[in-house]
Amino acid sequence: MALPFLSTQARRRDQIVAIDLGARTTKGVHLQRKGAGFSILSYALQDAPAYEKNLSPELLGEHLGALCQALGGRCKQVILVLGVADSLLRRAEMPMVPAADMRIMLKFNSKNYLQQDLPDYAFDCFILPSSVGLKPDTARQNQKCQVLVGGARRQMLDDLQAAAKIAGLAAEQIVPGLIGPPNAFEMALPDVFAKEPVALVDIGFKNSSISILLNGELILSRVVGVGGDRLTNGVAEALGVSYAEAEGIKVGLPDEVQSTMVTLLSPLGRELRASVDFFEHQQDRPVTQIFVSGGSARSDYIVQILQTELMVPCTVWNPASFLNMALPPQQMGELEQAAPQLSVAVGAALAAL
Repeated sequence: MALPFLSTQARRRDQIVAIDLGARTTKGVHLQRKGAGFSILSYALQDAPAYEKNLSPELLGEHLGALCQALGGRCKQVILVLGVADSLLRRAEMPMVPAADMRIMLKFNSKNYLQQDLPDYAFDCFILPSSVGLKPDTARQNQKCQVLVGGARRQMLDDLQAAAKIAGLAAEQIVPGLIGPPNAFEMALPDVFAKEPVALVDIGFKNSSISILLNGELILSRVVGVGGDRLTNGVAEALGVSYAEAEGIKVGLPDEVQSTMVTLLSPLGRELRASVDFFEHQQDRPVTQIFVSGGSARSDYIVQILQTELMVPCTVWNPASFLNMALPPQQMGELEQAAPQLSVAVGAALAAL
C-alpha cells in the first residue's frame, strides 16, 4: 500500500532507507530486494532531537544525516515517515475520478469528505482494492469508490524535503506512519492478513494507534492520545524514581508496579476497545486477534493487561520475521529486542521496493 505525499521516482528501487520520525525515538531501516525476497542490511534507533515541535530544517537535516551514517551511509534514497500526530490517514468515499482530481477536491473541500476543515494540507489518495473494478467514466459521474486519504501540513512537507537536501539525501517519498504496520504485517503474516479480521496496535511515545484489517483491507484506523510516556511517568511517580529508572522498570514490571500499570493502561484499553466495538458493529465480524508493536510491547505484562482490557487475544509480532538477515554481527543478536519498534519503518520501506 503506497500512499506517498511526495514521490520523485515512478520506478521501484532495489534498496531503500526508511526513517520513522517518532516523537521520542527516530527509527531507521535499510532494506534491499533480493530476488523474490527482502534483506535487512542495517537498522538504527536514535533519540529524536529534544522532542521539539517545529524543528528547523537545519537541525532536522543534521539528525537525518547522523541516522543515515548509523545505518552505514550506503544509501542516499530515503523514505521519511511522519508520526501519527503529524499526519492523518482516513477512509473516505469519493467520486471515481483520477487521483489528481481527488487531491484537488480534498484541497478545496476536505470537510465534505473527511468531516474536518484542513487548510494548508497536502493530500494523496489510494483507491482500495474493493473499488479496483470501477473505472473513471465521465458518463457515470455518480460512481463512488472507497479511498484511503493521507494528509499532512504543506509546511511540514516542505521542511522535510529541505532537511533531506541539507543531509545530502534524496527524499523519494514522505508517507503517513499509519500505513507502516499493515504493510509489514502483510509480509510477516500473510495468511492472517488475507483471511482474518485482526487489529494492529502500535504503542508509541505520546500516542498509540489501532488499525483494523479485514480480508487484507484496512477498514479502520484511529489514534489514541496515550503512549509509553504516560506509562513511564506513572511508574516514576508511583515508585518515586527518575524517569530513566522508570523506563527500565516498566519493561520488567516488578509486583509493586503491576497494579499501577493496570490503572495507567485502562484509558488506552477503553479507547482501543471502543474502536473494536465500532468495527464489529459495522462489519458484523468479531476481531479474532490483536497484534501489538511499539517500544512498550517489550513488556509481556503490558501486553497481558491490554489483553484483559480488550478481551481479545493479544500477541507481540515481529515485523522483521520475513526478512533475510544481512546485518552487521553486533546487530544480529539485538534485532529481536528492537523489532517491535521497527514496524512503521519496515512497512514504509516495503512500499518502495
